[in-house]
Amino acid sequence: MLRQSSGKEIMRVLDTKFARDFIRMADDGFLQGWHERNGGNLTYRLTQTQIDSISNRLNPYKEWQPIGTSVPGLAGEYFMVTGSGKYFRNIKEDPEVSTAIIELDDKGENYCIRWGLVDGGKPTSELPAHLMNHEVKKRLTNGQHRVIYHAHTPNIIALTFILPLKDEVFTRELWEMATECPVVFPDGVGVIGWMVPGGRDIAIATSKMMETYNVAIWAHHGMFCSGTTFDETFGLMHTVEKSAEILVKVLSTGRGKLQTITADEFRQLAVGFGVTLPERFLFEKELDPLDPVPYVKADFASRPYDE
Repeated sequence: MLRQSSGKEIMRVLDTKFARDFIRMADDGFLQGWHERNGGNLTYRLTQTQIDSISNRLNPYKEWQPIGTSVPGLAGEYFMVTGSGKYFRNIKEDPEVSTAIIELDDKGENYCIRWGLVDGGKPTSELPAHLMNHEVKKRLTNGQHRVIYHAHTPNIIALTFILPLKDEVFTRELWEMATECPVVFPDGVGVIGWMVPGGRDIAIATSKMMETYNVAIWAHHGMFCSGTTFDETFGLMHTVEKSAEILVKVLSTGRGKLQTITADEFRQLAVGFGVTLPERFLFEKELDPLDPVPYVKADFASRPYDE
């Protein structure tokens, strides 16, 4: 740690708590089996205090690179990001090779690498999606949300092959798998049909979803989560994926459900835990032990962002 003449301490980037938490979360995700090869990405929006604490450790400005989208609400912000083509399994061992800190320009259209990726490279290919989601969540939460996390969660991916790709279906089934799920993600989850990853179109679709949810599911691909802290965001994804694992096991029996948590019981739960559960997820279902997915024929209203 250095100390400027002004008395302000300048820390090594890897000694900061935010960097250590970033690295731990990346490694936790790898150990869960969510990050094969170079799959998945993680970004964190730094606070001004954190930026100041490492200011003398940042590299001089070099060439600005286009983000691939415009995020004026994030102009001048700094982000710690995973690198494109980098393996999560290597982040803990060599973070300066696998991650970076980037700064956005005063229009939110270009970025400059200020630290990391010492062997070359660029930020995650999903940078447009991450930054568009950060912009939405910064606005909606008054700056509280700072973490965006994308992982290839296997049980959620499996469900996108066998369940209707509807918010109502996924939310209700995931809620039913564990009593505390509606408390952890009371707004539900959003589902996006298959799209080419890494581009502006999927970034736009996901950012629209984040207007309503903290969890967006990409069909046949994985999950996006947003939160205030690393713990909260990892815990959110962990909860949703565990619920999906239970549902996969239930469906694998081929028997269907003999009993489950009912709509009225969810309403009681909401009162007990002081959360608000949208009524559109509390539709009535008839259980049929010969039909493991009894609601697939339900006709749900179109979502605003489907239009």
